Amino acid sequence: MKITVLGAGAYGCALAQILSENKNNVTIWTPFENEAKNLTEIRISPKLPDITLYNNIKITTDLEKALNDVSLIVEAIPTAFLSSSIKKVKKYYQNTPICIATKGIEQNTNLFAHDVVKNILKTDKIAVISGPSFAIDIAHNFPVGLTLACQDKKTIDLTFKALSNNHFKLRKSHDIIGTELCGSVKNIIAIASGILAGLNMPESTSAMLITESLHDIRGLIKGLGGDGNTVLSYAGFGDLLLTATSPKSRNYSFGYLIGSKASKQEIDDYIKNTTIEGLYTLKSISELVKNKDVDMPIINLMEKIIYEHKNPEELINFLIQKP
Repeated sequence: MKITVLGAGAYGCALAQILSENKNNVTIWTPFENEAKNLTEIRISPKLPDITLYNNIKITTDLEKALNDVSLIVEAIPTAFLSSSIKKVKKYYQNTPICIATKGIEQNTNLFAHDVVKNILKTDKIAVISGPSFAIDIAHNFPVGLTLACQDKKTIDLTFKALSNNHFKLRKSHDIIGTELCGSVKNIIAIASGILAGLNMPESTSAMLITESLHDIRGLIKGLGGDGNTVLSYAGFGDLLLTATSPKSRNYSFGYLIGSKASKQEIDDYIKNTTIEGLYTLKSISELVKNKDVDMPIINLMEKIIYEHKNPEELINFLIQKP
């Protein structure tokens, strides 16, 4: 199967490894000449420094060539650049099935990645993968499990065939809304969990936060028309558990800085040098919650702590007072 991965970040490269291992003809597209040159010559991404890309993976900056006669497109572009990149794809798009690996909500529009792609390309052949999976773990072939959500049978079957193997497990779902929502909100909860760790709260309190959050996320999914049971999937509980408990999570680490009362300079430097998905998702989710008139007070509190500099210890009071 001929497959193109859009995006040469850590996750894009890790997925390319899986696709290549599954005997697919894989090309990675990047808009950056230097990145393409480095990956072509050295075969090592600075974002996955101990992983060598398989020799049969091609790297290109030629989008027309990358999209010509492919069976599947795997989109792994950061949310901030998704819309502009998909607009470039539109020129060469041939109604090819697309698998979205991007998590988050587009700022200003409050659209999930699925909606951004659908609106620009005018297609229903869209699948979404989401779940507890750091790129480095995927690239090292450790067992991981993800939710594969799609409402088009041919697209979900094609994507499943391309990606699934004995260490990369996919569970099928029809709930795209719930799957994308879980993948976005968990980053905010991970910041909250990091705050608790920075405040020297024990794992018991973190477990309390995660449990309370699951109830709230379930209500939000249902309020937006999704399946509340998705909160128990890899995309739901699985991803929340990983992101909200691991220092490898950038969102958790950012929260830890806030909770431990790090200096403003240290926090600003971290924001400047690190992609913190939850930070950018927070405002969009907050607006979404308000627009849909859904009650999710943890979002309101996190907004006050991060953007209004409310005392992080309010998070502890919130958990205790929550019925």
